Amino acid sequence: MQEGKLLSFVKGLASLLETNPSEEIIFSKGKKLLENLIAFDDWLPEEFCKPHPQYYQQYLLYADPLDRFSVVSFVWGPGQKTPLHNHTVWGMIGQLRGQERSANYYRQSDGSYQADGAFICEPGQVVTVSPDTHDIHVVENALSDQTSISIHVYGGNIGRIERAVFDPITGSEKLFISGYANSVTPNLWNAA
Repeated sequence: MQEGKLLSFVKGLASLLETNPSEEIIFSKGKKLLENLIAFDDWLPEEFCKPHPQYYQQYLLYADPLDRFSVVSFVWGPGQKTPLHNHTVWGMIGQLRGQERSANYYRQSDGSYQADGAFICEPGQVVTVSPDTHDIHVVENALSDQTSISIHVYGGNIGRIERAVFDPITGSEKLFISGYANSVTPNLWNAA
């Protein structure tokens, strides 16, 4: 029986994290693992691909029992986007379907946030976020006529972590815990 792609990814990342690697190593070796996962668009169960008509969906695919990492599918309907937000932990975002536009923001001397350009993520590409370098951004579906899906991997259980959204003009922040849209997680032991 062939091991499923998601299970293979989870095992690979868990093994990597057992070595207590630096963030730099996570972003080099972990990025390769994520690139391998998103290289094929045939493994994500349909129930974790469903858009919502009003706002993006965050579906939990796996949460490490030691809270070292979580794997999430983000499903974006046309025109959907996040508010300006942070993560507080390292993250890798791999584009599975469609396109996403992402813009990193940085705090200015007056307390406001300014974007440092925007870029498009295409299928197969992986980008990173980190509290040490660039943790605050806005992400949106770059396509006006179709759903986009990305696979996010975070250095903690992102649905349980208290984070913040920011007003880009005033810099004021509001704390939130995102949770997840799904009530069940995928069966990692399916051979898909």
